[in-house]
Amino acid sequence: MQVRSTSPHGKAGFLSQMLISDTTERALIERIRSRVPTSPDWVTLGIGDDAAVLEPARGELDVVTTDGQVEGVHFDRTWMSMYDVGWKALAVNISDLAAMGATPRGATLSLALPSTLPIEEFDALVDGFLALAKETRVPLIGGNLARSPGPIMIDVTLIGSGRRRRLLTRGGGRAGHLLYVTGTLGRVAAHVADAQRGALTRGAVTPCPLLPVSPASRLQCGQQAAWNKVASGCMDISDGLADAVSQMAAASGTGARILSSKIPVDVASTLDLALSGGEDYELLFAVPLRRRRGFEQIAGRHADVTCIGELTNKPGAILDRDGVSEPLGQGFSHF
Repeated sequence: MQVRSTSPHGKAGFLSQMLISDTTERALIERIRSRVPTSPDWVTLGIGDDAAVLEPARGELDVVTTDGQVEGVHFDRTWMSMYDVGWKALAVNISDLAAMGATPRGATLSLALPSTLPIEEFDALVDGFLALAKETRVPLIGGNLARSPGPIMIDVTLIGSGRRRRLLTRGGGRAGHLLYVTGTLGRVAAHVADAQRGALTRGAVTPCPLLPVSPASRLQCGQQAAWNKVASGCMDISDGLADAVSQMAAASGTGARILSSKIPVDVASTLDLALSGGEDYELLFAVPLRRRRGFEQIAGRHADVTCIGELTNKPGAILDRDGVSEPLGQGFSHF
C-alpha cells in the first residue's frame, strides 16, 4: 500500500537539536549496541565484526527473508512515529516467517538516514525495532548505517529455521482445500486513507492503528499450524486479500472461490479495502477438509480464524458477491 510523504517531522526540545550530522557512524552503532540485550547461545558473534556468526539449528533448514521500508512509500512521519516505523520494519519480516511456519533466529537492520534527522528520532526508530524484537525473541545481530541524500530507507533481513517437512509454502494447496484468514482485514488501509485525507494526526489514536496486529501471535499461529501439519499452505496478506488468494492459487496450480459475506472486514474498513488495501500482515492458510477441525483448534488458540472459501479446479480467482460471481481482482501493486 502506498503512502506519500508531505514533510519531515521532528519534535521540539533539547534532544531534537542534536542531529545525525553531529555524531559519527561509530557513535550511532554504539547507541544501538547499548540497547541490545545479551544474545542467545546460537549467536556466536553478533554486532561489532564484519559479519555475524550463527550456530546452525540442528536438523533444520535456514529460512531467510528481507523487506525494505522507504519514507514516502511505506510510511509518513507526519502521522506515524519513528518508534512505530521501527516496530513495523521488523513486523513485516516476522510476518514472512510466520507464513512459512519458521522460527526467527536473528535479524540485521540497515539504515540509510538523512544527515538532518534528529538523534531523538534515530533512537525512537531503534527502540521500536528492539521492542518487537524482544517480544518475538529475535536477536539483532548486525546491520549497516549509511547517509541518505533523500528519504529514510530501512532494510531488515530476518534469518529463521524450520524442519524440512514442516515448512509451509504458498504452493502447497490443492483443489478442494479450504481457505482461512486470521484476524480482520482492511484496518490499516482504512486508517492510512483517513490519514492521507488529514482525518488523523500523529498520536491521535492509541495504540497506533497503522501497525500490523500482534506479529507474535501470528508467528505462533503459523508455527503451530506447520508443526502439527494441519495446513497445506500459507502466505502473509501484505498487499491485500485478492493478491494473496491469487498468488496462492497460481502457486498451487488451482483456482479459488471466495465468499464476500465470509471475509472478516474490519469494523473501520470496507470490503474493497480488505481485498486490495494491504498492510494487514495477516495470514492466509490452505487447509485440507479432513484437517479443518484440527486447524481451527490449533490455529484458533493464537488468532481468530475465518473460513472464506476454497481452492478450486477451475482456473482463476472468483469472488462470490451475494450469489453473483465476479473476478476477485488484484491487490496493491508496487509499480
